[in-house]
Amino acid sequence: MLRKALMSMLFACCGFAATAEQVVIAALGDSLTQGYGLPEQDGFVPQLDRWLRAQGADVRLINAGVSGDTTAGGAARVDWTLTPEVDGMIVALGGNDLLRGIDPAVSRANLETIVKAAGAADVDILLVGMQAPGNYGADYKQAFDAIYPDLAGQYETGYAPSFFSGLTAEGDPDAARQFMQTDGIHPNADGVALIVENLGPHVLELIAAAQQ
Repeated sequence: MLRKALMSMLFACCGFAATAEQVVIAALGDSLTQGYGLPEQDGFVPQLDRWLRAQGADVRLINAGVSGDTTAGGAARVDWTLTPEVDGMIVALGGNDLLRGIDPAVSRANLETIVKAAGAADVDILLVGMQAPGNYGADYKQAFDAIYPDLAGQYETGYAPSFFSGLTAEGDPDAARQFMQTDGIHPNADGVALIVENLGPHVLELIAAAQQ
């Protein structure tokens, strides 16, 4: 990243040896990120933190998940999430837009606002996809599902196809039910562990990008 390169140049000019710095990653999301219905240590961010450290990553995660947040909420608070210490950001929003049937064009515009804000702050992004259910109709589903890969391609961000990929890796949606809380929306602790195993490699790529 430009900021880290400038810091390295400053250290060199001042005669200090540049050392690798801990990477700070903010996880901007909703209840899935926040850890709804779970003890704190079993939530997405704490489990991801432990997984990353087990892989040898020197990282600090900031839980910027707000239960009930939509893409509009994320766009409204992205600027104060992007503090100077933040090197990278996981963006996992859109589930509540789906629950409310929000126009995909609105969701796209909100997510684009977030991506642009990160770009302006020289912060690398991992954009985590979300897929619409079929009951909204084929046109809605096609428009919504395309948001994430389209924005990731346009702005050259990191991209993970789905937050829930780890739960449906075997191609059997019914098998995922055992990994959900009773509301059928939020994963239980075991489900979060599977999600982390699936998203973890993408986050490692985000960390590597943030270190450049």
